[in-house]
Amino acid sequence: MDPRHLELLRQLDERGSVTAVAEATFRTPSAVSQQLKQATREVGHRLVEPAGRSLKLTPAGRLLAAGGQDVASALARVEADWEDYLGEASGEVRIAGLPSALTYLVPPALRQLRETSPKITLRTVDVDLAEHEFAGLTSDVDIVVAHSLISERPAGTNGLSVESLATEPIDVAVADSHPLAGRDELTPADLVDVQWISVPHGFPFATILTSIEHVTGRELEVTQRIRDNRLIEAIVSSSDQVALLPRFTTPKGAGLTLLPLKGVATTRWVVAVMAPDTAERAAVKRVLDALRQDT
Repeated sequence: MDPRHLELLRQLDERGSVTAVAEATFRTPSAVSQQLKQATREVGHRLVEPAGRSLKLTPAGRLLAAGGQDVASALARVEADWEDYLGEASGEVRIAGLPSALTYLVPPALRQLRETSPKITLRTVDVDLAEHEFAGLTSDVDIVVAHSLISERPAGTNGLSVESLATEPIDVAVADSHPLAGRDELTPADLVDVQWISVPHGFPFATILTSIEHVTGRELEVTQRIRDNRLIEAIVSSSDQVALLPRFTTPKGAGLTLLPLKGVATTRWVVAVMAPDTAERAAVKRVLDALRQDT
């Protein structure tokens, strides 16, 4: 059984279409289809079947795709053992994640890696997605920095490796001139008659507003839904609107006051999400160690 065919089936299982596999592996869809036919002839069982205008794995194909994942993980472990034997992890590690977490995780990690692992190169891409969308990035990068306010395993990450990096409180942000700014902390009842800036539906911070509504029995007035924290900070600091912002990466002295919110869950888990084989790489493990924060 050709390991390359197992890897191809694994790619199809992860990416969902022949076109996506072709784009990711720099092949044409026709070439991918031909290799799938070769794999079918080799094992003597149908491995894919039509699904609309594309193909999907049969039960036999899914079985071998899982075997492809096992092979990839085994090879990654061997590579990690070899790097340990040589005494130094090396290579490029690609990270994608939400800007608000990367802001406080990546700079200290870079400083540590320069001192301890100079042969590792970090490539970083910032993305801001709904919680369930982060898992899809693991096919294209090594580490996805995601977050959740519900559990340590974000939605959609079953079957993937998840490692905790940090926990972070989410505070209520108000302008320094806001009537609430002089308080030491807030409760849900304090926030039902204010105007809110929130994130889009499906983003983790939105669950806190849902919790406030559940506790108070009142519907909150959300005037805007914005992804970018810097834009939210600018609007909040110059208006009477309030928002939820992460404590560690919201700039101090920017006309904002951050207030703890009691009575609902407001701590997010910041985690690294990886394909199981990727998590075995020595360089990836070293980067994870550098990213972890004792917070």
